[in-house]
Amino acid sequence: MKTPVFEELDPASDCDCPGCVHSRRVLPFSSRLGPSGLLGRPASSLSHVLGLAGVARTPMALALAATAGTVLGAVPAVAAVHGPARPGLPPADGHDTTPQGRRAPLHGPAGKPALPVRPGEAVRAPATTRAEIYKRVMTWINAQVPYSVDDYWRDGYRQDCSGFVSMAWNLPGNEWTGSLDSFGVKVTRDRLQPGDILLFHNPDNPEKGSHVVIFGGWTDYTHTQYIAYEQTPPHARKQSTPYAYWTNSDHYVPYRYKGITEGAGGPLPSTSTRYPGAAYFGTGANNAYVTQLGRLLVDRGARRFYPKGPGPRWSAADRRATQAFQRAQGWKGADADGMPGPKTWSYLVGKKGRNIPAATAGPGSSHTVPGYPGRAVFRPGANDAHVTQLGRQLVKKGFGTYYKTGPGPRWGEADRRNVEAFQRSQGWRGGAADGYPGPETWRRLFS
Repeated sequence: MKTPVFEELDPASDCDCPGCVHSRRVLPFSSRLGPSGLLGRPASSLSHVLGLAGVARTPMALALAATAGTVLGAVPAVAAVHGPARPGLPPADGHDTTPQGRRAPLHGPAGKPALPVRPGEAVRAPATTRAEIYKRVMTWINAQVPYSVDDYWRDGYRQDCSGFVSMAWNLPGNEWTGSLDSFGVKVTRDRLQPGDILLFHNPDNPEKGSHVVIFGGWTDYTHTQYIAYEQTPPHARKQSTPYAYWTNSDHYVPYRYKGITEGAGGPLPSTSTRYPGAAYFGTGANNAYVTQLGRLLVDRGARRFYPKGPGPRWSAADRRATQAFQRAQGWKGADADGMPGPKTWSYLVGKKGRNIPAATAGPGSSHTVPGYPGRAVFRPGANDAHVTQLGRQLVKKGFGTYYKTGPGPRWGEADRRNVEAFQRSQGWRGGAADGYPGPETWRRLFS
């Protein structure tokens, strides 16, 4: 089975006005005319049609708004409570007063217990893969399973957030936010991979704020937004979400399922010839297939791209080495984007095509550009030989003004200000001249 890709892009959504955002997060849809909606639309969505900020000014629209306000009543309340909010940013997480389930037996479609839960019972973590987790997650997302702490879906799992994770991880029973941690191991933010969870359990008041979501991948390189798969009113959904969550962000803890058998240091073949899938490569990936890719590339002439390694954590070195191999085959555009697809993989494992040509020094240069070590090396608290290497090159290029001592291996404000001066000398401004060296800054500095 082809391994599916957990989305790393902001999924398409409907209107982001505060009323529509509120309806997608909280209000159930109605198929009839009533206090919650008109003609099948929720009241808060209707508030968008009528204009939350008085955008609709025609006599007919004002008359309709007045009539709807009389009938629905909720429209002004929605506007008052939820506007003005930044578009797409829910003002509340919708879980502050919602119970988050309890540990319970798995129930079949007939509602009869299929598996007893005994006090002190040893935790069972059935083996699974990230591909299987994704497949189960999408069954609920595609079916838009309604949220409930009392009802059970046809697969036997309770229809709340912890039941959703129990289903995704294929647990033998329905867990709750107070027990899911026993099925996982804590990981750090930088090690999160698709299929891991972000868990907040409030032990003092479990019904206040407790929630859990499934991590689906970062939306971009900044690692500030990610795709969250979650079971929340009115139904299961996926949405681009700020790390760690909209509210109570400091209380969410990342966990990895104990039963994962691939992509997390589990038993992966070290010489697999079968393409594992795009989910194993790219930003945030950390698995044995990345190591295998790097070794295959080194065998084909990519050693200069790896100042150390290759290793299991995906880096700019992997991307640049992959792109160099792809270009060596004469590929262009999307076929040479630095991401290994089935064709690139087959060429590498099958030892087909041309090797990466040796680098040639450009005009006025006596050396090649060393491999970019990654952004994490150049952050407060970092202590790495690449920081020294960067500093010496800045001095060599005439951008060492802010060094009073050194440069040395510990990243500091002097390094940042010198890098910023170099970036500004390239004509860059704003975020492109923030003092933190990216791949292009690194390339230009060492060219």
